[in-house]
Amino acid sequence: MTRLTSAGRDTLTYPDRGATARQPLPGGYNHLNHRARIGHGRAAFEAAGAAVTTFHAHRASGMLVRAGYGAVRPGARVEVGIGLGPLAITVPCRVIWTAYGPARTGFAYGTLSGHPESGEESFVVDLDADGAVWFTVTAFSRPACWYTRLAGPVVPFLQLRYARRLTRRLRRLANAA
Repeated sequence: MTRLTSAGRDTLTYPDRGATARQPLPGGYNHLNHRARIGHGRAAFEAAGAAVTTFHAHRASGMLVRAGYGAVRPGARVEVGIGLGPLAITVPCRVIWTAYGPARTGFAYGTLSGHPESGEESFVVDLDADGAVWFTVTAFSRPACWYTRLAGPVVPFLQLRYARRLTRRLRRLANAA
């Protein structure tokens, strides 16, 4: 896998740390708010929450993920990538916050130096009082290098497309429980 990072480059590339946990999202970024119902009941919630916080859902969506074993925790470094073999590209992130509650499970990661975007993205599973299980992807980002600036509106389009793909995979994982 090609790395876009090197040791010692673990600096967040944006000042709005933790902003995906609150509204409104900060200005000056592209925003993504994707929410979809993925199942019903405690078992679906627990399966979806575990799939999100262990990166199983990301991997099932075709992403390459390098992270510690077990559930995510604040401060953990994560590398997320796409591609195969020598054509794979990974980008660095750091887990900013986590949620492990009876009706909400998830986390957010922020971009580190070497990432082609600058911003934060959260992945949250919620269990409503009526038993509905929802998955929400919230993000704010802006280009951090020449090729993402050149790509313009293609990057937000691809982010939404990925959020929808992740939702479909997570729905299958939640309903297999």
